[in-house]
Amino acid sequence: MGTVFRKTVTRALPAGAEILTINGQRFASWRDSRGRKRKEPMVEGRDNRISTTAATYTACYRDGSGKVLEVPTGCKDATAARKILSNLETRAENVKSGICSQSEDASIDHKRAALDVHFKAYQEHLTAKGNDSVRIANDKSRFERLMRECGWRQLSDLTGDSLSTWLANRTKDKMSAGNRNEFRQVMVGFANWCVRTSRLLVSPFANVPKADAKSDQRRKRRSLTEPELVKLLDVARRRPLEESQMIRRGKDKGKLIAKVRPEVREQLELLGRERALIYKALVLTGLRKGELASLTIGQLYLDGPHPYADLAPADEKNREGSQIPLRHDLAADLASWIADAAKSHTKASQGCVSFTGKGSSLPGDTPLFNVPTGLVRILDRDLIAAEIPKRDERGRTVDVHAMRHSFGTLLSKGGVAPRTAQAAMRHSTIDLTMNTYTDPKLLDVHGALDSLPSLSLNQPRIESQRATGTNDEARTVAVTVAVKSDNACQRLARTVKTAVEAAESIATDGHNVSADPANKNSPLTTHVNGLQEWSGRESNPRPLHCERN
Repeated sequence: MGTVFRKTVTRALPAGAEILTINGQRFASWRDSRGRKRKEPMVEGRDNRISTTAATYTACYRDGSGKVLEVPTGCKDATAARKILSNLETRAENVKSGICSQSEDASIDHKRAALDVHFKAYQEHLTAKGNDSVRIANDKSRFERLMRECGWRQLSDLTGDSLSTWLANRTKDKMSAGNRNEFRQVMVGFANWCVRTSRLLVSPFANVPKADAKSDQRRKRRSLTEPELVKLLDVARRRPLEESQMIRRGKDKGKLIAKVRPEVREQLELLGRERALIYKALVLTGLRKGELASLTIGQLYLDGPHPYADLAPADEKNREGSQIPLRHDLAADLASWIADAAKSHTKASQGCVSFTGKGSSLPGDTPLFNVPTGLVRILDRDLIAAEIPKRDERGRTVDVHAMRHSFGTLLSKGGVAPRTAQAAMRHSTIDLTMNTYTDPKLLDVHGALDSLPSLSLNQPRIESQRATGTNDEARTVAVTVAVKSDNACQRLARTVKTAVEAAESIATDGHNVSADPANKNSPLTTHVNGLQEWSGRESNPRPLHCERN
């Protein structure tokens, strides 16, 4: 049998409290934050603690598993608190009798808690899993917007209809399908976690449809052609220095005649070389911008027969980790870049990684490139300088991620097998590699047609007879092949000829020879043996059925 009571707790002596002694017992007297005068007894033997009694009642009972629990009722009235205790005991009896499960009973308590409290626990779960902190922050921002605009306060407020209505309104507001799917995914993931942790019995968003992102693409990327890539790398390498040499005003405006100090020239040339190498690495490895920015010197293995970069799981999008193969020319460029960077930045030798023949060393945790956060704006200026259109006639644009599209398209254009291209792109499905990251406009479809056989329309009658094997030439070839075969074939041909002559003689003498095909084909030697038996027993001939094969 449960009970209700007001808990007595101890806490620190409030600031400015006055200690009084009344009837031999010590009390602390003070005014609270509202200005009301308070008086509570002191804890025996402790001068800095007071004993306070809670204003509300707490219910104490045994749950369905027999565990003693204390649940705050929030009631200042004892009768109301006993009513809550009665409900708790009824739930415990239902669990004991099997009317409901413990998870169903637990979900009742979870529904009373504030929704943001549950989402905070969900964030801690994602952090423990090792999810990207930026992704978690974005999910929180989307979740808070949904809470605010849908009016969600508790788990019981979460319904599929409310989310579907919000998504429909965002469609009217011209929000892209991909962005709407991101909001939907946040709530689906949160609801699934609530089901696993017994906060919800079922996900309320299981039947909320996903928008078709393919039919509503707001950003369509295009792949760069090989000539465009060559121009882009050249401009990226030269532009930092040329912009410093360019006259901005006056009669010589636009001319590259401004003087640049040697040390500044060296830094600008190094900057241009770095930008060109960043573009080249993105195109020849398929790395994403964040993945390339995460690479350090210690993650490169350039001296072996198969150079590669070891991408850490925490830095990869799918959190699996990969070894990224490097072309030998790119590996040589990277080794030369590291050597020259070491000359510009003197580092301590301890804990360094060295490259054979380069005579340079850098700490293993040194970033390979300083990839700027505003790389897309730098790329836009490089595209203008290289006279490469940002947007083509199909409305597709070039940005930093388009380098990865170029990587996939160049693989397909080079004749790489689709499964190999999928592994190089590190995609989970072949459809993503072939349809999303391959630009069909740059593929040599016309050249592929040249591999098909030529079909001539000349002499259609002869060609059709050759195809069916009914023309005289085909029969001549068959006879020639049979005659030119080995001795066994020649003997077989003579035997067949003898059998045919014998059958003709039977037909001439009026014997019963059927021209109808038999129901079952027998080996040729059976007919030959039958003819020989008939010729040896002329006094009692038997009918012969000649089969047509």
